[in-house]
Amino acid sequence: MSKEAVMEFLKQVGLGDNYVEFDEDATATVALAAQAIGCEEGRIAKTMSLSTKEGPIVIVFMGTARLDNRKYKDTFGEKARFLQGDEVPEQTGHPIGGVCPFALKPGVRVFLDESLKQYDFVYPAAGAPSNAVKITIERLQEVTGGKWIDVSKTPEQPAGA
Repeated sequence: MSKEAVMEFLKQVGLGDNYVEFDEDATATVALAAQAIGCEEGRIAKTMSLSTKEGPIVIVFMGTARLDNRKYKDTFGEKARFLQGDEVPEQTGHPIGGVCPFALKPGVRVFLDESLKQYDFVYPAAGAPSNAVKITIERLQEVTGGKWIDVSKTPEQPAGA
């Protein structure tokens, strides 16, 4: 259901033609997804699902970024707690590997990490582990209503920098 809901959402916002699907294992990791699409790893927009006191959230990062725990705690006032196993589809509406900022369950808040701004467009998943959608950063913010935050560290950036 997740993939279908995302495809319908993308059609409604005029992004249906930007949807791409791959072989089952082609996008299992950021590196494999970048290879399948033919882009650098940073353009693969990975979406992390977390639990907060105010409910579930998703944060979209550039593909090579990692969560900086100090920045996260400073931003949200609590330690990061990733959704685990069955919590992921129950709370987001998407399977592990297909979590994306589109067609989420009601109440899931969307955040966009500043690391994404290095790119004009990125490829987040689209409700399944083997698909993606090409979208500009501006359009991503527009269609998700995502709030920009800075909670990442990149390979060349030490924690807390």
